[in-house]
Amino acid sequence: MTTTGRSWAALTALIVAAGIVVQLIVTANGNDGFFPDNPDRVFNVFAYFTIQSNLLLGGTTVMLALQPDRPQSTLFRTLRLNSVLCIAVTGIVYHLALAPLDDLSGWAAVANFLLHSAAPLAGVLGWLLFGPRGRTGSRVVAWSVVFPLLWLAFTLIRGEFVGFYPYPFVDVTEHGYARVLLNCLLVAVLFLALAAGTTALDRRLHQKTTVER
Repeated sequence: MTTTGRSWAALTALIVAAGIVVQLIVTANGNDGFFPDNPDRVFNVFAYFTIQSNLLLGGTTVMLALQPDRPQSTLFRTLRLNSVLCIAVTGIVYHLALAPLDDLSGWAAVANFLLHSAAPLAGVLGWLLFGPRGRTGSRVVAWSVVFPLLWLAFTLIRGEFVGFYPYPFVDVTEHGYARVLLNCLLVAVLFLALAAGTTALDRRLHQKTTVER
């Protein structure tokens, strides 16, 4: 990875960190939401897929910025692909389905922009422009499905006990399991389509880079 690529990775990590910190402060000092008191209100922030995908992106970009030539284990390659796919899904689903439901202002709007717009844009562009290349494949794609499935299982099981669902499309109380699972299937199709497209594009860009060398 080039020096510019490392700088982009560092900038992406800073965007993620700023977004999460601002969101935590806004949540801690607010009075809206399912949980009335802290620390439950603050801890609940981490139940959102948005936050989880940003944490994945921030963690992997920090590692790339600090050690761009790090050994590419299957675990790291899976986490890197996960970070790109999950942050892309976060941006797409938010702007297509959730943005019309929001009416934010002040620092809440700042956090929202950083987490749902700036971070997805920086994460996807960083992968497209700087890679690293040749790190995806069928095995990595298969493992990348595990994380969103674990998040979904956690969300549905926790929801049964506490009655909280972070997004309207996974709200079993409102829609029932059949509708929620259908909604999740549609998101899964989007995720797998992005995974297939990312793998094909990565292979093509890797071949192009190899030929140019």
